[in-house]
Amino acid sequence: MSQALLQLDEVVKRFPVRDTLGRRAGAVHAVDGVSLAVEEGETLAIVGESGCGKSTLGRLMLNLISPDSGTVRFGGEDLARLSAGALRARRRHMQLIFQDPFASLDPRMTVEQAVAEPLRLHGIVPRSQERARVADLLSRVGLRPELARRWPHEFSGGQRQRIAIARALASQPKLIVGDEPVSALDVSVQAQVVNLLSDLIRDLGLTFVLISHDLGVVRHVADRVAVMYLGRIVEQGPAEDVLTDPRHPYTRALLAAVPGHGTKAPPIEGDVPSPISPPPGCRFHTRCPFVEDRCRVTVPLLSAAPHAVACHLDGRLPPPAPRPGRLAGGERLRRLQSFFRAPSPQPGVPQ
Repeated sequence: MSQALLQLDEVVKRFPVRDTLGRRAGAVHAVDGVSLAVEEGETLAIVGESGCGKSTLGRLMLNLISPDSGTVRFGGEDLARLSAGALRARRRHMQLIFQDPFASLDPRMTVEQAVAEPLRLHGIVPRSQERARVADLLSRVGLRPELARRWPHEFSGGQRQRIAIARALASQPKLIVGDEPVSALDVSVQAQVVNLLSDLIRDLGLTFVLISHDLGVVRHVADRVAVMYLGRIVEQGPAEDVLTDPRHPYTRALLAAVPGHGTKAPPIEGDVPSPISPPPGCRFHTRCPFVEDRCRVTVPLLSAAPHAVACHLDGRLPPPAPRPGRLAGGERLRRLQSFFRAPSPQPGVPQ
């Protein structure tokens, strides 16, 4: 197997918590021992509830924040060991798409200035060619080049996110991390931006890490899925396997909560434990409907790839029950077909 473009090994990140006197009173366990490999050209989705640590993990991947321990390698190089100049040169190949496109665009810069900034910082094209390059990038994301002279506030949310995508593409990156790139957009616009990202990933051969809680978006674009809970990966594998045959109770509950999903799962009881003092053993045991005694004391290790799960009950979960009132996909299709093929009603016969 070829070397992964991005490799994380036992990465840990904790944020100190201080009391009213400024003394350290603990730490938020944002990311706790995460190991991941992202192959060149693939799309990895990181999913989980709000506060599980997925956005922090995305920033660790780009070395926007430094890990407390563990290593982050990009192209085989440990980012923490690079000099400031070398790290800046590597940043050309690593870009981030933020959740809020309005906040990520400088209101004092025109669209042309915002998209041209990476070109100038990294010396990608001569100044005389910047305008043509900006026009090409805007066209690639579905915007008319003549809009380049306008300001961010003159665009809709979907258009601003397209501008942010064009700016991320300007430096010709190998890796893009999208931190909830469509969650701030109207539902009617989300599908358009997701389709745009899918096309760009395919046409440009990008390596993409999608951070999202929307499993519908994940199903549409991801090759692999990693599920996070309280700073740890609890399940990962090919998207089709994880989304159709979840092996962790938490993943199963997430999928059962998706409208239109054909199965149900036992409800998740209680609140998410505090990341300042996470529970011992399996961190999900306080809410798991299948908890056993060993779950409370022993940390489950992630099993072997390709479909890996960190659960003592791996392979012994009861099969999910069909959702009440829903028919299996084949039966639903047969009934719909019989309905549309039914003969026309006879005149005078009440319906």
